[in-house]
Amino acid sequence: MSARNPAGPTPSTPSAAPFGARLRRAMDDRGPLCVGIDPHGSLLTDWGLDDDVAGLERFTRTTVEALADRVAVLKPQSAFFERFGSRGIAVLEKAVAEAREAGALVLMDAKRGDIGSTMGAYAATYLDPASPLFSDAVTLSPYLGFGSLRPALDAASAAGCGVFVLALTSNPEGAEVQRATAADGRPLARLMLDHMAAENAGARPLGSVGAVVGATLGDLGDVVDLAINGPLLAPGIGAQGATPADLPAVFGAAVGNVVPSVSRGVLRHGPDIRALRKAADRFADEVRTAVGGGTADR
Repeated sequence: MSARNPAGPTPSTPSAAPFGARLRRAMDDRGPLCVGIDPHGSLLTDWGLDDDVAGLERFTRTTVEALADRVAVLKPQSAFFERFGSRGIAVLEKAVAEAREAGALVLMDAKRGDIGSTMGAYAATYLDPASPLFSDAVTLSPYLGFGSLRPALDAASAAGCGVFVLALTSNPEGAEVQRATAADGRPLARLMLDHMAAENAGARPLGSVGAVVGATLGDLGDVVDLAINGPLLAPGIGAQGATPADLPAVFGAAVGNVVPSVSRGVLRHGPDIRALRKAADRFADEVRTAVGGGTADR
């Protein structure tokens, strides 16, 4: 896979291309794949690193160097940086900037959810071009009500960014909330997806409000409609048991908008940079084949 910068200009002003358009371009050019940056202690140990800030920095710098010029999306998990306090956040800030400079779209996996001014503060943290943690998109939780996300939705739109909203997650506990019946009789996850579809109405080639839907959930056709005209982030590929070949059965006609997310399946090949790249290329090619996109040029 050649090193390219398909994502276009950094969205530092509202005139930049919307996130959905930039994501579509990156997926078509680099392959529809998101790689998580999840520096948990056991993985640092597997890399021969200490579970401290120095190990965190080495792990993160190596991952960004190996992958930021070739994968469509990098997804740092904020919690694994936050656990080291301000020094960990400093590593995260640098990683976000360097990954975006190399052409990857950065999805901050923070899963924020709150109301009013607090939601506005979260939006300013990740979706304001003046913030040191400014990212192309952020994950959000809607289970204080979809309307509680409005400050983030508005901030994302203004900055040309995106959001990925939790809908149907792969953890078993999620079902008790996400598959519960809303007041109007719809499953709650379906209600959230319908809100997302409304946000994306009329966007071309792809809306900027995405959904998080687990790749391990099986056929969802009788539960929800995944045609939200937005991207579908699909965690669960690799170590959690799902494979690229499972995607058509889970996502049906919406499979072309799926961004599969893999973390350990790629990261376990570190710290060797060539091995990390080879693993990411293999996953991207398997996804292309599964969704009918062929194989990326090398």
